[in-house]
Amino acid sequence: MASTTQTETPPARPGGRARPRPTGRLGDRIFLGLSRGSGILLLVLMASIAVFLSYRAVIAVSKDEGNFFTTFDWNPAGNPPVFGIAVLLFGTVVSSIIAMVIAVPIAVGIALFISHYAPRRLAGPIAYVVDLLAAVPSIVYGIWGALVLVPYLEGLNLWLDQFFGWTYIFEKTEVGVARSLLTVGILLAIMILPIVTSVSREVFLQVPKMNEEAALALGATRWEVIRLSVLPFGRSGVISASMLGLGRALGETMAVATVLSPSFLISLHVLNPGGGTFAQNIAAKFGEADAFGRDALIASGLVLFVLTLLVNGAARLIIARRKEYSGANA
Repeated sequence: MASTTQTETPPARPGGRARPRPTGRLGDRIFLGLSRGSGILLLVLMASIAVFLSYRAVIAVSKDEGNFFTTFDWNPAGNPPVFGIAVLLFGTVVSSIIAMVIAVPIAVGIALFISHYAPRRLAGPIAYVVDLLAAVPSIVYGIWGALVLVPYLEGLNLWLDQFFGWTYIFEKTEVGVARSLLTVGILLAIMILPIVTSVSREVFLQVPKMNEEAALALGATRWEVIRLSVLPFGRSGVISASMLGLGRALGETMAVATVLSPSFLISLHVLNPGGGTFAQNIAAKFGEADAFGRDALIASGLVLFVLTLLVNGAARLIIARRKEYSGANA
């Protein structure tokens, strides 16, 4: 006689839905506690950093005789102390924009080549080399930029000044080596290229094959498939990847400090040497600053901290708009 196995089902709720089985195993409770504790610990650390930066920033800004947001000078050791972040904010934003304009189109092109054009035997090594660039230390990029990139950009600067000087932005009005915001932007573009490429490549690989095959069956060329199926699907992913790269560019320190000739002047001539960024100024002046000078640097660091949080938060919001990227369907 055949025996039947009966399985116990949890009692149903009044609405007819089965009651979820409680997680009573010791391993489940330990894992739940560890994961929950890790999330709470991260929030506590972020809040502690924000409170520390805000407290020290208030001490510095309260004694600043200039306007913290509009003053060009940086002299917290003066009598009276006068310092501001106008030049630092301008240099940080301009160099990051230059990096994004250069890096994002190249990164998207590399990602499309790896995911849809390159043979499998070639795509793997190329993807590995691109990902490996992200592991290169910042100081190595800075040394390479100072010894190789800066001398070789002299010719590019002269060419831009000759043919595009009428745009005012590429007009070179000062004599000097190419330690400018344009050089910093090019170096940052090289540094953020692996991040944008890797994320964009993974997004393009998630495009449903049925969409591509349907477009090919209708007679579309490979470029039309990419334009009509791949790029619309991966638009949010590319934007979020770009904003993650922007977060890296905003906070880069040693590479920028090695390449840039700092000065507290705002100039729209990106070929002229000079300028400054938040991270570069902190790295250059922290060692020689007194207690109040460090508070002033921490105040500028708070602005960079908020700016980076806004960029990363915007990236998370863009990712959350697509369930395929946020894991909502898992």
